[in-house]
Amino acid sequence: MEIIDHGSFGNDKTGPESLIDIRNLTFKYFGSKDPVLENVNLQIAQNEIVLIVGHSGSGKSTLLRAINGLIPHQHNGDYSGDVMVDGLSIPRTKMSQIALRVGYVFQNPENQIFMFSVERDIGFGLENLGLPREIIRQRVDWVMDILNIRDLALKAPHELSDGQKQKVAIAGVLVMRPKILILDEPTSLLDPFTASELVQLVLKVREELGMTILIVEHRLDLVAKICDRMIVIDNGHLILDGTPREVLSRADVQSFGVTVPAVVKLAKGLGLSGNDLPLDPEELKARLSFKAVQ
Repeated sequence: MEIIDHGSFGNDKTGPESLIDIRNLTFKYFGSKDPVLENVNLQIAQNEIVLIVGHSGSGKSTLLRAINGLIPHQHNGDYSGDVMVDGLSIPRTKMSQIALRVGYVFQNPENQIFMFSVERDIGFGLENLGLPREIIRQRVDWVMDILNIRDLALKAPHELSDGQKQKVAIAGVLVMRPKILILDEPTSLLDPFTASELVQLVLKVREELGMTILIVEHRLDLVAKICDRMIVIDNGHLILDGTPREVLSRADVQSFGVTVPAVVKLAKGLGLSGNDLPLDPEELKARLSFKAVQ
């Protein structure tokens, strides 16, 4: 695990496998006294699932907006450094080109569902690209099959549950076939069962489409176990970068706004840490059973 030195790089994944490469990024919104992000350096590889956590206002959402181009193209401010995605410099690339590489699903899916039916909403972005109708039909059917929502095709958005709306919002992003999927608090409006379904869906998307996925989420009991890396942001700085087990093993992790799952607290109290740290009840049961027979 890396404890990030603010003047150096964290997990340096530069090279052909580095899909996202952020170098010395500093950003301050106009009218703000202090930067929201300061000297951020981060590299993320193809096919990684990365969990981003920290206090509210720590800079998590600003970091996501810098990756998908909303910063600096739509949110103005003092910007320095660079964000490279798939070899393109985000500040110097048109939003239309960025959208083909980075898909963003907002916390409230209703913010991006607005057509009269599910299938029309999913195909909206493709229609804007001017693709032939038969190609749009194929792509919409393809993504509805992946997410198992073909039965919702003709339903209106107001007929959908929160979980269904979240799937439709994700479908509208995936149909564009981006290389990166960003999920901002994807389970915040969902009950535990539906949230667990969504987490399994994230795994399916990574496995079937080979996508890089960035998740901002507080319900770590649901998402930590599926993530390759966990990055902690505090006051605009990257503080920690490691596997979820490494990061959650730290005694001071809660001071950075990380909600440690109850099972992890229990396991730490029993002396488990590092690679032995369980992230869900089943893992805890297995660890304790293994120790009992030693």
